Amino acid sequence: MRLILQFQKDGVIELPIHYNYIIQSLIYRYMGKGLGDLVHNKGFPYEKRSYKFFTFSRLLGKSLLKGDKILFTPPVKFIFSSPKLNILENFAENIISVKEIPLGGNEVYLEGIEVKLTPALSGSVKIRMLSPMTIYSTLTDVKGRKKTYYYTPWEKDFSLLMRDNLRRKYEALYGRSGEGKEFEIKPLKVKKEDEKIVIYKGTVIKGWMGIYEIEGDSELMRLAYEAGLGAKNPQGFGCIEIVAGRG
Repeated sequence: MRLILQFQKDGVIELPIHYNYIIQSLIYRYMGKGLGDLVHNKGFPYEKRSYKFFTFSRLLGKSLLKGDKILFTPPVKFIFSSPKLNILENFAENIISVKEIPLGGNEVYLEGIEVKLTPALSGSVKIRMLSPMTIYSTLTDVKGRKKTYYYTPWEKDFSLLMRDNLRRKYEALYGRSGEGKEFEIKPLKVKKEDEKIVIYKGTVIKGWMGIYEIEGDSELMRLAYEAGLGAKNPQGFGCIEIVAGRG
């Protein structure tokens, strides 16, 4: 399930170009202290990993780049998605009770909130990225230095790693094996310009926008829709929307 939130403000909403952390902080703030602290600090453990099980889109609305700032003309929307109903419920209940909402130095107010149920997903489905998706490996060079390698959508390992990531999320969420569950993603309309560089708390992260086709196990596809594709979902990566039904 997901929430679509619309914000208003008198005048423009001015944010830094790399504003993922601002949106993430807003989500944790209105998730409520108890649940927010639990999700942020512990999450849902799986082996050496921990998943937060939420993702969010970029801000959607009319915007203008001005130096290192981005100016949004209200209204602006963003999508907040999670397979955990209590995360969405707590957030919605808390944020609708607030008159003025701080957003990166701006005071905005919530004009509307819409609940959107997860559609039935099977066969092949066309999707559009609402925030960049990223998948990577940490490599060690001959001198023992660690380096992060970000995959492109045209590499074979891109789809395989996306599948493995969803299998791990499935096991962490449901407590049962995801072995044998298949998932594949193919680029349909993806250009070099769809590669996006995001700076999150000083770290450079590479991700991809564009239109893709996904196919595979219906439970993994549902999880991709609700929790996000790829890595770093709670930092604002991997949020998708459906642009067509069966391929």
